[in-house]
Amino acid sequence: MSDEKRSERLIEGPAGQIELIIDEPSGPPRGVVVVSHPQPLLGGSPHHLVPLTLARKLCAEGWRVVRPSFRGVGKSTGVHDGGIGESEDSIIVLKHLQRSYPDLPIALVGFSFGAHVFGRVVCALEDTLHAVALLGLPVGLVPGGRLYEPLALPVECLLLHGEHDEMAPLANLLDWARPERRPVVVYPASDHFFKGCLAQVAQHVARHLNHAS
Repeated sequence: MSDEKRSERLIEGPAGQIELIIDEPSGPPRGVVVVSHPQPLLGGSPHHLVPLTLARKLCAEGWRVVRPSFRGVGKSTGVHDGGIGESEDSIIVLKHLQRSYPDLPIALVGFSFGAHVFGRVVCALEDTLHAVALLGLPVGLVPGGRLYEPLALPVECLLLHGEHDEMAPLANLLDWARPERRPVVVYPASDHFFKGCLAQVAQHVARHLNHAS
């Protein structure tokens, strides 16, 4: 993934403009994947190591990668809305991409706060997405006092989590997953940012998207 194949686009959303950073693969794209970033209140942006690593890997695998900036980040206008407005914006982004690339499948990969936002999007959409992967999904009350409502996610969503996630405790996610025995892929000894195994996690996500039907 090189800067020569990266572009920026601004589209209109409910709170003003939404910035999209788009990375093009070297050949014809196999699909479009939207990658979200962590909590803006803690400095999260599309340039954070986790979404950037995911974008590089997925672009190398042939995906056109779109990284939106949430409200108040980069060139996106508006103010942080706790996931509600960000979900509305994300649906606008998806509809824009569906119009722009009608012949390509579209996938979502969310991380941290961005995983919660994309989870809300998946629950609200009637359309079927090619694949969804949510990393470090926060559920319930997390350190820092933020509360994330549990979501009725489709079973097909791939959930990846660090065993020692200090920002979105694994115990909360497992309590949510246990009643329906939803599978959760846990990376032992890893933290919220998948330190020491981020490349392996990115490969796992790429494999999930590449093999989805």
